[in-house]
Amino acid sequence: MKAKNFAERVLKVNHAGEHGAVNIYAAQILVARWTAPTIVPTLQAFKAHEESHRTIFWDELQRRGTSRCRSYWLCGLGGFALGSITALFGLQAIAATTAAVERVVLGHLKHQIHLLECQDDAAVAAIAKIVADEEQHLEQSVMHLAPGQFWPKVLTPVVAASTQTVIWLGIRL
Repeated sequence: MKAKNFAERVLKVNHAGEHGAVNIYAAQILVARWTAPTIVPTLQAFKAHEESHRTIFWDELQRRGTSRCRSYWLCGLGGFALGSITALFGLQAIAATTAAVERVVLGHLKHQIHLLECQDDAAVAAIAKIVADEEQHLEQSVMHLAPGQFWPKVLTPVVAASTQTVIWLGIRL
């Protein structure tokens, strides 16, 4: 079933994005056991949050009788690839990837809340439930970044642009 309105499209894309995030962390956990073992417990906590977020959006989609986004599996596959590749380069690359994704996601979530206020209270409530966790992920990731490092300089613009593109495409599919 197609999304009936903007709120449903947003919820579908957010659900797919959370699936992508779960897979980023799953891949990073797998690879970081060898490249950056000290961050694995943090990544496991982040993954648990993202699984919870995915459930929040799925429950709201089911309540509305709406199917998941067409980009759901693509987000999962892309997330796993991104997580695997970046984790190969260690802690700085993992932290830079998470920070870049979370900055973009937080901007979109806050914009979505603003656009949907007074239009769809249930969608706003679902989105608002996850903002604090996403802010925490960003803050903790930034704490791991060391000034002047190579990977953050390279990965931040690439990952941010890729995340923006995936969200833009997801809304339009």
